Amino acid sequence: MDTDSLKAFLAVAEQHSFSLAAEQLYITQPAVSKRIAVLESQLNCKLFDRIGRNVHLTEAGQALLPQSRRILQDIKEAVRSIQDLRGDVSGRLSMGISHHIGLHRLPPILRKYSQLYPDVKLDIDFMDSEQAHQLILHGEMDLAVITLSPTGEQQLLPIPIWNDPLTVTVAHSHPLAKYTSVNAEMLSQHTALPPGLNTYTGQIIKELFDQRGLKMNIGMSTNYLETIKVMVSIGLGWSILPLTLLDDSVKALEWEGQALSRTLGCVHHRNRSLSNAAEAFIELLRVASKENFA
Repeated sequence: MDTDSLKAFLAVAEQHSFSLAAEQLYITQPAVSKRIAVLESQLNCKLFDRIGRNVHLTEAGQALLPQSRRILQDIKEAVRSIQDLRGDVSGRLSMGISHHIGLHRLPPILRKYSQLYPDVKLDIDFMDSEQAHQLILHGEMDLAVITLSPTGEQQLLPIPIWNDPLTVTVAHSHPLAKYTSVNAEMLSQHTALPPGLNTYTGQIIKELFDQRGLKMNIGMSTNYLETIKVMVSIGLGWSILPLTLLDDSVKALEWEGQALSRTLGCVHHRNRSLSNAAEAFIELLRVASKENFA
């Protein structure tokens, strides 16, 4: 059983398509089919059911899926360990980065990292913090730079990097714009445009109202903070947004009696060994952390 066959199997299983798997692996579709056929011959069982254009894992395929991920991951770990013995900062570094952090926090760090370590291939996926958190939890990437979970996870090691102040935000024409500070009771009487309540930032906001036994009058919800800011600026409702995101198109109001914030940072799995490339990236983040919390 060779790794190319396992990679082809995993690609087809994830894409539910031989043609999309071929695109992902940069090979032809017949080459993917040949690798799957070899693997099925070696295992003496059928791994996929092909019904029309749909591709589904058989029971044997379902059993092989987690094992194939583990085998390929173990091989990556072995190669990385050997590279790290030489002290090189090279290889591949896979990261999940939240859209907001990728836009507003990471560019100078990524630029410096690329200059210092040109032999590292950065494999970056921009995604919601919650999705990246789950991928780290299941060992599917090296690091995530995200909004850290308010509740945490025992298997994960969070590294706080940025304290990100939050503020109530309204349009200049909004009825609440005449105040300098507001509370949950005042806000509950007006339409809310919060981040999705399934997001970590949304959970922080929801908790402020739950503590007081109040509900938000939600008009719309999206995970994209930049979109929310635009909706707030045209008067569709209020929201709580990062202070760094605001401009003259909206007005910031204080939360009465309390400073609001969330923590942005890096997270990795406690049981996953870090490569030299990952350690070097975390070190750059720690420098940023000292500057932020100084």
